[in-house]
Amino acid sequence: MDVAAAATYSLNHPGTTVHVGPIQDWVRDHDVPEVDVVVGGPPCQGFSTLGKQDAEDARNVLWEEYARTVVRARPSYFVVENVAAFLRSDQFSRFQRATEPGGSLADWTFQARVINAADHGAAQARRRAVLIGHLRDLPFPGWPEPTTTDEKRTVRQALTGVRHDCDGTDLPDRTTEFAGRTLPGAFRTIELHLDRDYTSTSRARFRTIPPGGNRFDIPDRLLSECWRKHTSGSADVMGRLHWDRPSVTIRTEFFKPEKGRYLHPVAHRAITHLEAALLQGFPCDYRWVGSKTAIARQIGNAVPIPLGEAIGRTIAAAADAS
Repeated sequence: MDVAAAATYSLNHPGTTVHVGPIQDWVRDHDVPEVDVVVGGPPCQGFSTLGKQDAEDARNVLWEEYARTVVRARPSYFVVENVAAFLRSDQFSRFQRATEPGGSLADWTFQARVINAADHGAAQARRRAVLIGHLRDLPFPGWPEPTTTDEKRTVRQALTGVRHDCDGTDLPDRTTEFAGRTLPGAFRTIELHLDRDYTSTSRARFRTIPPGGNRFDIPDRLLSECWRKHTSGSADVMGRLHWDRPSVTIRTEFFKPEKGRYLHPVAHRAITHLEAALLQGFPCDYRWVGSKTAIARQIGNAVPIPLGEAIGRTIAAAADAS
């Protein structure tokens, strides 16, 4: 659905067939190949504790298209990733029922648990629901073993070598063609160390927030009227990341300090796209297509690379052994 995200994926995985459009159209109109593994992440907006948790959100039922893909692709294994709240949803219960006798996924079974990306080498405390499924005549592949249960990778380690000063505010003037569209890009991760045009009031607020601090440290004279009246709530809003801890979950609007603990540990700004991508585990030479907003959406929606790798290695080991 996201043309820029599709272009980014295609650019970094040359030779891969990428469908641009609704999954419903792909399942209906295209030949679904038989494969060994299917991996997917149905949209999470209807389940996320950060959203409205709308049980009627049409995106909630896109797992059904995922299930249709599994039925047609006949994989030995499948993986589903979503927000932790998915495991408490009615849609998860329906997914479970689909694997029962008579269900559309009756040939498969699965196990599910919440996994923290920080336990697998990511410099980010991101808790995600992961379902690992397999054909019933195969053993369960197992879960990836935590690699960093005690010493978590920290923000400081992930951002080693990144300057506090930014390289301007705008993306380089560069375009690429994809799916009949002209899009900004491609840009390497290392080119995304870009600031925003903050107001003088915003900069003044940032300067009053100490290391580890948040909006409650801002003096009354710099607060908006609504904040003066709102003396409770999340301490992450306008919060600074901690150097020696994993970051909070990197979301799609990490460049907005009012959305969470996204201020740089010491610099008077939010983290840049480069820093957010590094906290997600992307390499410096990864290439991105799209506007700053579109790239931020891709970074925030991604599964942290170390977590994806840990799950992938577990599935690969099971496939090699079968």
